[in-house]
Amino acid sequence: MSRISKAFFTALWFMLLTLPVMGIKLNLMENRVDWRLDRVLYLGVAAFFLSMLWTWLFSRKKRNLPLIKAPAFIKIDFYGLSANRAVRRGFFASLILGLIAVPLLASFYQTNIMISAMLYIMLALGLNIVVGLAGQLVLGYVAFYAVGAYAYGLLHQYFGFGFWICLPVGGILAALFGLGLGFPVLRLRGDYLAIVTLGFGEIARLAMLNWTSLTGGPRGISDIPRPGFFGIPLNINEATIYIYYLALIAVCLTVVVVLRLKNSRVGLALQAVREDEIASEAMGIDITRAKLSAFALGSCWAGFAGVIFAAKTTFINPASFTFMESAMILSMVVLGGMGSISGVIIAAVILIMAPEYLRAFSEYRMLIFGAIMVLMMIFRPQGLVSGEKRDYQVSALARKEADAQ
Repeated sequence: MSRISKAFFTALWFMLLTLPVMGIKLNLMENRVDWRLDRVLYLGVAAFFLSMLWTWLFSRKKRNLPLIKAPAFIKIDFYGLSANRAVRRGFFASLILGLIAVPLLASFYQTNIMISAMLYIMLALGLNIVVGLAGQLVLGYVAFYAVGAYAYGLLHQYFGFGFWICLPVGGILAALFGLGLGFPVLRLRGDYLAIVTLGFGEIARLAMLNWTSLTGGPRGISDIPRPGFFGIPLNINEATIYIYYLALIAVCLTVVVVLRLKNSRVGLALQAVREDEIASEAMGIDITRAKLSAFALGSCWAGFAGVIFAAKTTFINPASFTFMESAMILSMVVLGGMGSISGVIIAAVILIMAPEYLRAFSEYRMLIFGAIMVLMMIFRPQGLVSGEKRDYQVSALARKEADAQ
C-alpha cells in the first residue's frame, strides 16, 4: 500500500472516530441535530498531512538519515556549534548583543520571561553536572533551589542581610545540603537513587510547609528586597532590568564554569564514572570523591539561582518548589542531551518560553507540548544535541615508536 493510500485511510478512520464528538451537536432548545461536517473535514485534512509527515519521518529513521540536513558550512563540532570559527564568532557576537538589548527593547513582561528562562538555564546546567556528566539520576533537585531562596529570605528577615551577602551564602548552603544528600546515596544507582532523591525533595518541601515558626509555612516569606545598585533607589522597572543583567552575567559564568569543568580532570572522571563505575575504580578514580563533587557542584548553582529567584519575586513559599519543578528541570537535561551544554540551554529556553508564547492556544498548548515531547522521544531520544565524545588521534611519530617496540 502506497504512502498516500495509507494517509487517506488514516484520515478517513480519524474522521469516523471524531464524527460523534466534533460533527454532531444536539440543539435541545429546538429539538434538532446540527451537523458540523466542516469541522470533521478540516480534521481529516490535517490527519492526512500529519500521517504523510509521520510516514516520511519513520522512513528516514529506518534508513538512518538525519531528519533535517544542515548546510555544509554549519558543521557541528565538539561543543555543538559551528566548526567554522568566523561563523561561531559572528553567532556569539550577535547573540550577546541581542541579549544585552532585550530589556531596552522588550516590554516588562518579556524581560521577566527572559529572567525566568535564564534561571532555568542555570538550574538545568547545574543538574547536568549530576545527571549528564556523573550519570546520577536526581529527582529532588528543586530542594537545593529552595535552599538558596529560603537562605536569602530567612537571613534578611532575621539578620537583615542583603542580596550580595546572601548570594554566596545561599550557594554554600546548597552545596552543603548536596554533600549531605550525597553521603547516604553513594552506593545507590538507577531507580533506587531516584527514589531517595525524590524523597529528599519532598522532605524539604514538607519542612518548609510545616515549620511555620521559621519559614512561615504556607504564607511563605514576603518583602524580600531586590538587589541594590550602590545605594541608588530603583523602581520596579529599573530593578527588573538590573536583575536581568545580573541573571545574564550569572548564566555566562555558569556556562564558562561548566564548560571548563567538563573538560577538566574532574569532569573526565565524572564521565568515566557515568560510563562504568567498576572500570573507573580499577583505573584509580576515587568514586566517592567524584560523586560528592558532582552533588556539591550541581547543588551550588541551584542555590545561586534560588537567591536570584527570591530577589526577583520578593516573595517565596513552598508552592514554588514542588516536584513538577524538578521534573521540568530534568526534562530540560534529557531533551537537550545529557552531558551537552548547548543542547541543555536550547531545551531550557524552549520549555520555558514556549508555554508563554503559546497562550493564544491556551486550550491546546499542553497537547502541543506533549506531542513535541513524544516526537522527541521517538525520533531524537539522545536529545537535541547528543552527548559529545572526544576523538583521540595517534600521531605518526607515536605510531612509529609503538611499531618499533
